[in-house]
Amino acid sequence: MTEPKYKRVVLKLSGEALSGNNGFGIDPETMKGIAKEIKEVHRLGVQISIVVGGGNIWRGKTGEEMGMERAQADYMGMLATIMNALGLQDVLENIGVPTRVQTSIDMRQIAEPYIRRRAERHLEKGRVVIFAGGTGNPYFSTDTTASLRAAEIEADVILMAKNGVDGVYSDDPRKNNAAVKYEKLSHLEVISNNLQVMDTTASSLSMDNNIPLVVFNLNEEGNIRRVILGEEIGTTIEG
Repeated sequence: MTEPKYKRVVLKLSGEALSGNNGFGIDPETMKGIAKEIKEVHRLGVQISIVVGGGNIWRGKTGEEMGMERAQADYMGMLATIMNALGLQDVLENIGVPTRVQTSIDMRQIAEPYIRRRAERHLEKGRVVIFAGGTGNPYFSTDTTASLRAAEIEADVILMAKNGVDGVYSDDPRKNNAAVKYEKLSHLEVISNNLQVMDTTASSLSMDNNIPLVVFNLNEEGNIRRVILGEEIGTTIEG
């Protein structure tokens, strides 16, 4: 069996990735497909944690446009991530992958509170840990959550699973045919060129803690496994 390149990873899944082609809500087949890929990687002995977004259910920006207070809208977004996390946990456990959900907002009836050392213990015991509820604070994205949790649990890499985009481009490849794909970038290049891989808070946090990032296309079957085994797909951001 091929030796994985990364032993402990944070997989960042956007909420949109769970909605499939529907663009809203949770698509059961899409979620089952993602869970199957996670199971394949779990079999390799890789310690997997997941940060999930909530954009398929609610976006803070939508609330702002409705005239809502930003903090209130963000809290709704955090609850959306928890719904996604519980759905993903159920699908993973149905195919035999032991999974724990930890939330940054205390709701003990349905999930564990986020405790760093407990999360690390779960990973060491071969359980998948899903970090839900964002950072627990408004104004911070789930990208920032991924960077923060990766730093806290000393993950080897953040895997940014994108919906239909196979890496980082100079411009939106769906709108501009002349857009150039980058194979390798530094965090500083991402920030200074405003490449919008993640927001600047998340990029700065990753840069300050030397956490590499791999941006790849989630829609292609087997890609999570390929990235973890060290295949050169997508865009690698480090240094």
